[in-house]
Amino acid sequence: MDFSLTDEQRMIQQTVREFVTRELLPLEGEALRREREGQVGVTRAQLRELQTRAQKHGFWGINTPEEYGGANLGPIMTALVYMELARTFIPFVFGGSADNILYYCNEAQKQRYLLPTIAGERISCFALTEPGAGSDAANIQLSAVKDGNHWVLNGEKTFITNGNDADFAMVFAVTDRTKRTSGRVTCFLVDREMGWRSSYIPTMGEWGPASLSFENVRVPEENILGELGQGFNLGMQWIGQGRWIYAARAVGAAERLLQMAIEHAKNRVTFGQPIAERQAIQWMIADSEVEIEATKWLAFHAAWLAEQGLDTRHAAAIAKLYGTNMANRVVDRVLQIHGGMGYTREMPIERWYREMRVWRIFEGTDEIQRFIIARDLLRGYTKLGELL
Repeated sequence: MDFSLTDEQRMIQQTVREFVTRELLPLEGEALRREREGQVGVTRAQLRELQTRAQKHGFWGINTPEEYGGANLGPIMTALVYMELARTFIPFVFGGSADNILYYCNEAQKQRYLLPTIAGERISCFALTEPGAGSDAANIQLSAVKDGNHWVLNGEKTFITNGNDADFAMVFAVTDRTKRTSGRVTCFLVDREMGWRSSYIPTMGEWGPASLSFENVRVPEENILGELGQGFNLGMQWIGQGRWIYAARAVGAAERLLQMAIEHAKNRVTFGQPIAERQAIQWMIADSEVEIEATKWLAFHAAWLAEQGLDTRHAAAIAKLYGTNMANRVVDRVLQIHGGMGYTREMPIERWYREMRVWRIFEGTDEIQRFIIARDLLRGYTKLGELL
């Protein structure tokens, strides 16, 4: 086993860290001020400009195939990149990418949806979750009824990321109610101009998802993504590919927060001594470091499996479950170490505190991850003691 980074990986990691330090961290103060005033912390125009600057350094489409102009760095490098980007709460991602299932577009669809999305000219959203179907994705109810060479969509989607800004949605609808999972659901590419509406859903964090409403929305048959009745498989591919990335993000954010706690503990003096000398503070710092390191290697293990083309479901479930809970424990300790100042909106700690809570919910709740892990063991899909 070799746990060291290659020269290329180390160089990319350092370049991304420098980009975060130089371009993103200076935006945090103004972003916090704007959010306190009820405005968007960082505008899409600002994020687009940052992506353009990053592109000049070769960071464009980090996981996009080279045939589409991307760097195709692979899962391990992706984990490293997300660890670095998560050191700030500025919601920046490198441009030049598209949802993994959009690569199932046929040639005509690629020209209308995939390529413009990669180029940053169009914004997509993944519309699977419904008011009555979150973790139980197979239970979605939004209907699609055939009418000539169109499908008519009726129903609602909720908690859709990018739903308020998207030009088109990847909408999962029931096309055959006689079936339970396989063959029941189809994915449609639905332009906003076709008639669906979105509304903002206020949350305790800065994540602003949308509710999408479909009322007799007519979608041409040629807008089916993939094959009729194969939508559920596409949806699971979309969800499964990102779970271990949340563990990587948890590492970067928790490391930044822990560093803030260490610096504060060294400088904050009570009863004649820095609080860093107090055992209660030392134990919070030590426990946080142990859990961050554990998450780091869980994330890298899942990324390594993905890089080898192996099944990542079990490892990704473990990484997401442990990593997202770890981040919530660390931010709570860091806020406690900062005391009253940590609770104020002058510092980013309380913002991270609110933001991290949703990590344990979306793209598979804690309970779903535990279900996956237990099922794999009980059914013998995964055997204790195996390295893979």
